[in-house]
Amino acid sequence: MSTQKQIFIDPSQSKSNTAQQIKQSCGSPIEVSEAPLNKDFRSGKKTLAITPKKGQAFDTCATYSNEYVCCNVKVLKSIKNCPFDCSYCFLQDYLNNSTMQVVGDTDALIKEIQSACEQQPWRLFRIGTWELGDSLALEAETGQAKALIKAVAKMPQVFLELKTKSDQVDSILDLDHQERSVISWSMNPPRIIREQEHRTSDYESRLLAMKKAVDAGYLIGLHFDPMIYYDEWEQDYPELIANIFETIPSNRVAWISLGSLRFKPDMKQQIMANFPKQQITHAEMVTGNDGKMRYVKPLRLDMYEKVISAIKAACNTDTISPIQVPSPNTPLFYFCMERWDVWEHLLGESPRSVGHLDHLFAQHLQHRFPHLVNNVASIEQYETSQDTPIRT
Repeated sequence: MSTQKQIFIDPSQSKSNTAQQIKQSCGSPIEVSEAPLNKDFRSGKKTLAITPKKGQAFDTCATYSNEYVCCNVKVLKSIKNCPFDCSYCFLQDYLNNSTMQVVGDTDALIKEIQSACEQQPWRLFRIGTWELGDSLALEAETGQAKALIKAVAKMPQVFLELKTKSDQVDSILDLDHQERSVISWSMNPPRIIREQEHRTSDYESRLLAMKKAVDAGYLIGLHFDPMIYYDEWEQDYPELIANIFETIPSNRVAWISLGSLRFKPDMKQQIMANFPKQQITHAEMVTGNDGKMRYVKPLRLDMYEKVISAIKAACNTDTISPIQVPSPNTPLFYFCMERWDVWEHLLGESPRSVGHLDHLFAQHLQHRFPHLVNNVASIEQYETSQDTPIRT
């Protein structure tokens, strides 16, 4: 979903593969030593800068919290901002410079991944490039995902997650990915895509891209997050799930996450200013332990319960839980940033710690895809390496 952009490149990146692809697809970029500073959130989306890697790019997901269950996914900060314009996007209240930025030096990014693997040779890493941007929205211009997919194909400790709201998969379909890259979609019903996820690929295009990725041998990730409350949600979300699993088989879905709309209180005014016609800020909300506003708990539980029932029906299973040993057709299921009591209310159990959930990911992947995961380290190793205390 490429649009006309003004493109800048740091001189140090002029010989990188990214720069060469930029020149082929967009002509000669303007050389600058720093990404242009742009305070306006929307105009920044019309400017793309190819930058060197500055500092450490490899990190833990920023939503990590003592009060909530976190999956402990690692992130590679290789992208900032994206051309899409979602009304609920936290980046509109987070970025100091809204110019879209992509690290051109993929070799430096790959070395950081390799270093992490060397430091913890026992660990299975799940690594995403989506924390501060969309993993594939700029792929036609930059080719960053392609370079990372090729590198990770040779790393038996790593699953790379590329999360997107785009349909930009054609350039990665013929790669020798060795099933080590999971192409994930953030999905909402068509109405929410039309009204809240502006400039993203439409519902049908995402489904078609999903099928293309499965046909090319990729594993798929599904993120029903953020779920958004509106009048027809009870009909639309189950229909969304049924349509997805009519398009792709459940045995090719690595994991599914579920979460609801949430944002910091001071971001509400930003959303209302940037999107005066939206209605997502009108619902009753409360402030959670992490300082973010959420739907009241009874509503969240109701929404989650409907989606869980739809997933069970679509996957033909009675059990959806990260703790139970899955059948080959059952994806791993988890909540994103919900408290332990929500897990226990809806699933009857919860992971005992962040490290436990991280360990469960490894166990599930080994059970369902033994050709991709040979050994799984002990839960004690995973818990020893987590950053928050073990829940008692």
